Amino acid sequence: MNPETIPGWALWPLTIPYGAVTRLRSGLYSAGILRPKRLDGVVISVGNLTVGGTGKTPMALWIAERLASEGKRAAILTRGYKGGSGGADTSDEAQLMRARLGGRVEVGVGADRFTSGRELEKQGVGWFVLDDGFQHMQLARDVDIVLIDATNPFGGQLLPAGRRREPRSALGRADVITIMRSSRALAVETAIRRDSNAPVFYARPELASIRKLAADGPRAAAGNADVQAIRERKLFAFCGIGNPAAFWADLKRWNLNITGRKFYRDHHRYTQSDFDGLAREAGAAGANALVCTEKDAFNLAGVRTDETEVYYCVISLCVDREEEFWRSVMNVLEGRKAAPRGDEPRTRSAIQGC
Repeated sequence: MNPETIPGWALWPLTIPYGAVTRLRSGLYSAGILRPKRLDGVVISVGNLTVGGTGKTPMALWIAERLASEGKRAAILTRGYKGGSGGADTSDEAQLMRARLGGRVEVGVGADRFTSGRELEKQGVGWFVLDDGFQHMQLARDVDIVLIDATNPFGGQLLPAGRRREPRSALGRADVITIMRSSRALAVETAIRRDSNAPVFYARPELASIRKLAADGPRAAAGNADVQAIRERKLFAFCGIGNPAAFWADLKRWNLNITGRKFYRDHHRYTQSDFDGLAREAGAAGANALVCTEKDAFNLAGVRTDETEVYYCVISLCVDREEEFWRSVMNVLEGRKAAPRGDEPRTRSAIQGC
């Protein structure tokens, strides 16, 4: 039976042992009974409280680009889909990161992110962005940035009945909190303040460009399309990401004319049959082209699109008060440098700029 088809009330009893285990694990690390492994370099973690897309990949890319612009040798450490060890080619998100960063920042892929980091340190990397790292307590970090989606801030109940990975009290570990997909969410801020005094910032995904998928995939994209011309076309949207509703909302916010849509599970690898079915559904909906996310474009590898035009959205991240945000991150680092390594204080940060 697929857990996604079971109503939340039926799964609620399972949240009790799940919550007990997560609290115990966090407590063991906080008490020093379990100790994380530490890289020699600086580790900036980007994570969240919930499963699904809150914008971790755009934030990880934003931080990595910022580090590179400052002349720092940086790398992103990502688990990759299902934690495979087959390298970047096995992970859609890792492929996207490599394509975006173009060699300016390394990408280490694998469930054992300490080992990945050690290998990159041998190559001179000294700064690490830990992708989806808030619950990855096995690796010590210097800064914990937690993202909260304003459209579904806390994911309802704990897993498996809801989307929340940890109790909301886990926000007490956060050093910096970013509310995504909003520029003002006072109710969310008020809820955050029950558990954390970390500085709160806002960020939103923005449409950087729309690209036409080339026969050889997104690495060989046929340049940026005319966004205004695309807005005049009828499009059929599809995606296999953690938060498809957010992509749907973004498409409407970007004023694209969507006549139909179809969602798949996160990291869905499209087959030829999938695509042929999408093309038929698009035609039935009156669309003359398909549109998807950049991650989906990588998951279309090997699929023949023939005469069907496919466009994908390239997303950038707009961080409000970005210099203040970056200073807050660096201030946490300075505070940690003053403490003995391994014994850093994990108290809540002072309120800054909220």
